[in-house]
Amino acid sequence: MWDFEHEPQASQLAERYELKWMLPSQCADELASGAADIGLVPIAALATNPHLRILPGCVIGSKGPIRSLLLVRRAAQSLNTLRSVAADTASRTTVTYARLLMHKWGNPAVQFVPMAADLDAMLAQADAAVVIGDPALLAPEQREEHFLRTGERLVFHDLAEEWRALTGLPWVSAVWGVVPNVALDETVAADFIRSRDHGLQNIDALVEEWAAKLPLKPETIRAYLTENIHYVLDNDCMEGMRGFFSMAAEVGALPSYELPVESLTR
Repeated sequence: MWDFEHEPQASQLAERYELKWMLPSQCADELASGAADIGLVPIAALATNPHLRILPGCVIGSKGPIRSLLLVRRAAQSLNTLRSVAADTASRTTVTYARLLMHKWGNPAVQFVPMAADLDAMLAQADAAVVIGDPALLAPEQREEHFLRTGERLVFHDLAEEWRALTGLPWVSAVWGVVPNVALDETVAADFIRSRDHGLQNIDALVEEWAAKLPLKPETIRAYLTENIHYVLDNDCMEGMRGFFSMAAEVGALPSYELPVESLTR
């Protein structure tokens, strides 16, 4: 979103776009209700709102460890014996991925319990927890503190890394969804692609900005932005999404959905 927040492009883009900030799951709800025209949506929303189109070029994904999407369990309990998983309610897609992974780990009957992102509270109510975003980035820093306080050793599974290991596919979290009545011309796609590229050219500024907001080391933030996250909707990511939707439909986690045949890469 670099160009939308920084001059000289911000003023020009403000003449064409009105921005609203919210969680990705809320973005999907805004598109479904018609309250928004374009939104960064978890890819699971495409299966529940199949009329959405995908803006070419941009994606939030990972081709290795992602760090900000974790399954946390007690070391004393193996994956295939978990009975319940507390799930961060902020991401439908991450929970769907976690359900698919539990199938592959031989535990398809595990129950997912929606909860807010508080690791201690989640583990008090369930055998494991799915945490995303800032809480996930901060969770490994709390590992030793949790052990000293409770005597429990925790195991952290990076969900994107586990997904890649089990399927050979990249992890794809979100794309820009567009409602049917919005004209999807080359200019719109170019605006978002250009903003993505300018953001990648200003990593130093982003690291400085977020180091002041989060209790993380600048080098951790830099690695996250440059190594963990993949931003280009390439053919590899398209195959990753196709695999995700196929597996999700097979186990009944999502309605059947097929991505558009035409190329969406840029």
